[in-house]
Amino acid sequence: MSLTINHNMMAANTARNLATSYSKLATSTRRLSSGLRINNAADDAAGLAVREIMRAEIKSLDQGIRNANDAISMIQTADGALGVIDEKLIRMKELAMQASTGTYSSDQRLIIDSEYQAMASEITRIANSTDFNGIHLLNGNLSGATHSGAGLVSTGKMKVHFGTGNDSAEDYYYVTINSSTASALGVGLAAASTNGKSISTQALAQQALDSLNKAIISKDKIRANLGAMQNRLQNTITNLSVQAENTQAAESNISDVDVATEMTEFTRQQILTQSAVAMLSQANGLGKLAMQLIGG
Repeated sequence: MSLTINHNMMAANTARNLATSYSKLATSTRRLSSGLRINNAADDAAGLAVREIMRAEIKSLDQGIRNANDAISMIQTADGALGVIDEKLIRMKELAMQASTGTYSSDQRLIIDSEYQAMASEITRIANSTDFNGIHLLNGNLSGATHSGAGLVSTGKMKVHFGTGNDSAEDYYYVTINSSTASALGVGLAAASTNGKSISTQALAQQALDSLNKAIISKDKIRANLGAMQNRLQNTITNLSVQAENTQAAESNISDVDVATEMTEFTRQQILTQSAVAMLSQANGLGKLAMQLIGG
């Protein structure tokens, strides 16, 4: 390489190497300070696209877990109310059994029947007042065979959505809860059948026993269905948690920086940058040699 005045190629080459090393040093600094291997699309365009899809999947899975937990809370609310209804039905059967015997007078049976009717009214009150987040659970609103979410208020059975898509086989369950009012269970004055309507006479009390057995079985079927659905949702939460964890691990492999490897690269580029700065200072002083030759 000749000694020239107009162009200092050695300094230009050194400056180019300095710019390259400094740029790589800045990239390492950005990665180490953020903890991310990909901070912008230029770092890894394909990796960024895959990472963002995975991040959306992870957020959806986390919300799906919360949705399933909310459904379990709803089911527990309904089951707790049904437990109270269970106590009322048992008391009603006890009263019917008491009125079935011939050792009580008609006036005494009327007194027993008044408590019987009070229990039936309380069952209806519990069924109509039990709600979760404003959604009534036991009054028959969720007993429909179909579901429609087209309006502002969904109708029919409840749709619990927990998956990241909208596939019936994978992403949601339907929760159906039959009515638990006294009339639906066939007891009390609102009952459609004469059996179970009243225990004011010995014959009616004896007939009410069968109706109360059927009411207890109907209530137990509702509770059993809710228990099975709760267990299913708990298994769903476990599966969603594992899926979210594995997706998070995959996203981390793509997105997160390997600190040990990146620190090695940072140290390398730091040394190269410092060396380039020192050499550029030396290269910029080469023009003085030409002046010494000219000056004789």
